[in-house]
Amino acid sequence: MLTLLAVSAASAIGAPARYLLDRTIAGRRTSRLPLGTMTINLTGAFLLGLLTGLAVHHGMPKGMLAMLGTGFCGAYTTFSTFSYETMRLVEDGSIAEAGTNVAVSLLAGTAAAALGLGLALIV
Repeated sequence: MLTLLAVSAASAIGAPARYLLDRTIAGRRTSRLPLGTMTINLTGAFLLGLLTGLAVHHGMPKGMLAMLGTGFCGAYTTFSTFSYETMRLVEDGSIAEAGTNVAVSLLAGTAAAALGLGLALIV
């Protein structure tokens, strides 16, 4: 029950953090690419990789991983918005931008997670 409360509390921080960061980036963007969602998902992938590495290699408690990984990162990152924004680009005829969004999000997201995991190995 304590873990559920911790995950819920961290979720209550992750979702507003995502909203505020997306609004900040969206207000400054000049590109058709959804840079807010991309930034959020990349930083979230890095953080989750780091947290996973700390849990696996440094014994971070499972409850802490659940709170920060599932709670914060789960509420902070957003696959559904990534999918929606990609489809909106396709519907608007911005096929190249949609492809760029998918490629950058998947490749850079995987690299960011690996970087976070790698960083956990050296700390």
